[in-house]
Amino acid sequence: MNDTGEFRRVAILGAGLVGASFGAAVERACQSVSIAAYDTPEVLRKLRDRNCAWKASENLGEVVGDADLVYVALPVGAIVEVLPEIAAKCSARALVTDAGSTKAHVCNAAKRSFGGDAAAGAKFLGGHPIAGKELSGTEHADAELFRGARYALIGNASEEEGDSRVQQFVKLLRAIGAEPVWTDAETHDWALAIVSQMPQLVAVALARVIADETDEKGLPVSLAGNGLRDMLRIAGSRYETWRDICLTNADNIARSLDRTAQAIDFLRTHLASRELETEFRGANEVYKSLRDMH
Repeated sequence: MNDTGEFRRVAILGAGLVGASFGAAVERACQSVSIAAYDTPEVLRKLRDRNCAWKASENLGEVVGDADLVYVALPVGAIVEVLPEIAAKCSARALVTDAGSTKAHVCNAAKRSFGGDAAAGAKFLGGHPIAGKELSGTEHADAELFRGARYALIGNASEEEGDSRVQQFVKLLRAIGAEPVWTDAETHDWALAIVSQMPQLVAVALARVIADETDEKGLPVSLAGNGLRDMLRIAGSRYETWRDICLTNADNIARSLDRTAQAIDFLRTHLASRELETEFRGANEVYKSLRDMH
């Protein structure tokens, strides 16, 4: 960081939708920042195709070595695998943070790599931007992706923000339009299973039912309206994006799916009764609260 506490060199590990969007947002918010990206040759080629001026390399040490901020936007399994190498090669002044969608698995691994003197002073901060699209990849990056989005940070705010690097990262998040929210890893994983991961799998299940029921004439899909399209938007997400999320938060997701199955069973057994009016009213209130949040 420079004398004003701003990050000067940012390393992006994983230049997909989230990583490339974060880099673009930081570049817009910080005039003097330089950005380096680490990824596969194919992804780095896509960066060049976008006329991106970032330094790009397949050599992790080359990218993180002089970075003030290391932003790890890889799948959860890859984050866990790469943390020891980051800890060994990053600067003592660096803040290392991730964007993984599950936190307990990552934060436990980070304790092993960044605990004690393992990284000679580098600081790890778990994070998760509650932002995204059903379309993944560098080509869909958007500097506005984080604007208006909540951004989960893992830890106790009063303790973590005693570190100047964390203070500056919180300031940076607000500069790109995100709203930091502090929580612990276990609470995060429980909550996201309910509000993100279960809905994703329900959309996948709904798509499967529709596909199985569609006949050679295209019915019932040919009679579908915007409501179904809205419900199935996230069904366009790639399995590669969700594989590690399911693997590392299976218990929480399973419980949320069990609760969903119970709710569906209640609807099925009360189709001919007026008790569904209460369910609709409750659903209306949840929708209104979500609408009012944005």
